[in-house]
Order: sequence, then C-alpha cells, then structure tokens
Amino acid sequence: MKLATWNVNSLTVRIGQVEDWIKKAQPDLLLLQETKQENIKFPHDAISALGYKSIHNGQKTYNGVAIISKYELLDVQHNMPNFEDEQKRLIAATIDTEHGKIRIVCVYVPNGQSVGSDKYHYKLDWLKHFTSWLKNEMLSFTDIIIAGDFNIAPQDIDCHDPEAWKDNVLVSAKEREAFQSILALGLLDSFRATNPEEIQYSWWDYRMAGFRRNHGMRIDHILTNKQIIGKTTLTSIDKEPRKSERPSDHTPVIIEI
Repeated sequence: MKLATWNVNSLTVRIGQVEDWIKKAQPDLLLLQETKQENIKFPHDAISALGYKSIHNGQKTYNGVAIISKYELLDVQHNMPNFEDEQKRLIAATIDTEHGKIRIVCVYVPNGQSVGSDKYHYKLDWLKHFTSWLKNEMLSFTDIIIAGDFNIAPQDIDCHDPEAWKDNVLVSAKEREAFQSILALGLLDSFRATNPEEIQYSWWDYRMAGFRRNHGMRIDHILTNKQIIGKTTLTSIDKEPRKSERPSDHTPVIIEI
C-alpha cells in the first residue's frame, strides 16, 4: 500500500498537477490539505474518473482537507467533536485492507502566524484537543495513520537554518513539545524513523528563491504506530511537483507499506 500526503495550496489551481501526479505515482491513498474549496466544488467526478473514491471537508478560500482512496472510505468523520471550530482542518475514515482495518486521519494543523499571537495560541489549543481526540481514536483502532501538514519542523535537522529560525513559529519549543506529545501516544514519525540522519524538506517558501536554494523545512508528516512502521518498505519525499509551473509550496510525502 502506498499512501501520500500533499498540501496543494488550492486544488482549483492545481487539480491538473494532482491528476498528473496520481497517474504517475499510482498511490493507493492521497491525503490533501489546503484545498481551499467548498464541498460542492470538490472535483469528485475527476477523481472518480481516475479510479478513486474521495471525501472532502472544505470551505471557501481557506483550509480544506480531503482523502482520495482506492479503498472504500468508511466511518467518515469531519472535524473534532467537542471542539467548536469553523475552520475545516480534519477528516478521517477507515479503510479495510488485506491486512485489516486502518484508520486514516488527514490533518491541516494551523500555521500559528507568529509566536505569541492569537493564531499561535489557537494552534497550541488546536493541537491540545487534537492529541486528546487522537488518544481516544487509538483506543478504537489498532492500526492508524495520521498524515498532513503539521506546520511543525520537529527537530533542527528538519530546518534549513535552525539558528535563523530560532524561537520562531514552526520551530518554537511549545510547538515541538506538542508534536512530541502526539508521538508519545505511541506513534512514530515515519520519515525520521526510517531515515534518522537524512536531510530533506517538504516545504519551501515562494520568496527569496527558497526552493532553488533549498531553504526549506520538513513540516509535512506521516505518523503511524509501531506495527505499521515494522511493515514499512519505503518513506520518501517527491520534489518533482515543486518544480512544476505555478507549484504548491509543498510537495508530496510518501510511505509504502
């Protein structure tokens, strides 16, 4: 099974790139973030034409998450219960595979804007509720995969210039602590677990020739339990879509199980 996550930064703009990548990469599941579309505008027909099912939790202009799958998507959930939030940042479903059921969670964690801002405090609060919700999910599902744009570079190795970014959003101590709290539930960062010293990024700023200079960060992650990590044959980051004309500032992150 091949699963990928990709913040597309507007599916309206990049539906062609997504279709091309699906045809080339042939993932079994593709989790999207920042679709920036209302549900009524999500291109279910185009996805179906490629042989996939799809579910979407979106809104106009901002946020939005989707799961595209060759498997039937069961027990679908939009957003976190007991957390009032107009922003569409989570969608989850269960797939029934030849190896049993797997819970799939697609997340778009808030950016946080700047340390100390209202948006930063919202991010930390969102992560706190997400961790609590995820703990309950893991009581119900033996195997789980959580993937998406976490807007956190977990370690200095995941940032092109840790000193320049020190104490800034995406790398602040509280954000990294929140990420570690998620892992402490019994999860592993699949890329880092299988590539302990490799330096790769999944996001590059559009400004200052960030991609050309490789001034990036690894802020898109696929987390899963130890049993699935034990079956993992490959984790990788595909930089090719970032080279496209009018690309997203993120690129796909992949796990093969």
